[in-house]
Amino acid sequence: MEEMFLTNDQVDTIGEIANISMGNSATTLSMMVNRKVDITTPNVKIIKRSEALDDYEKTCIFVQIHYVKGLQGNNVLVLKEHDVKVMTDLMMGGDGTNTDGDISELHLSAASEAMNQMMGTSATSISSMLGVATDISTPVVNQIDVESIKVFEKMFDTTYDKFVKIAFRMTIGDLIDSVMVQLYPVQFAQDMCEKFMEKGKQ
Repeated sequence: MEEMFLTNDQVDTIGEIANISMGNSATTLSMMVNRKVDITTPNVKIIKRSEALDDYEKTCIFVQIHYVKGLQGNNVLVLKEHDVKVMTDLMMGGDGTNTDGDISELHLSAASEAMNQMMGTSATSISSMLGVATDISTPVVNQIDVESIKVFEKMFDTTYDKFVKIAFRMTIGDLIDSVMVQLYPVQFAQDMCEKFMEKGKQ
């Protein structure tokens, strides 16, 4: 099967879209955790599927987002377990320091709600930038072992090996200084770029 690649201009476009949409998402998350949230300018790379989890150790939290309107496909946000515990504690009215114990259903539910709100904001931003109405489904949240790359592979209805990896540095007050990663197949990125260029010609 023919592989798909992105031009430098397309990579720049993806970075611009991600920067604006996730910047708006940071504002949404900030309201949920009642703390200042900063998300830096993203770093965009094209990677092989097998390299997707290189930044993570042991286990991490996968939040899968399906686009059900405007765009075809899905993407995944990868969060560190500690960060999810801090966000959950803050969302429950705590001070963000109650992070002992294993990840529970409460943590996964809170992560789902936080990412649902954030990606809903992101979808609205993308809709404005692309000139097409977009919408997402309720996120699917999984705790996975970093070694279990097969679990990750099953999340995407694609046989392509090339993925877009967008890494954001995310800080929440002095509680979190971490990396949040967004992943999606290259053909999804190309579709977004085409719609972005079409909007620019109007």
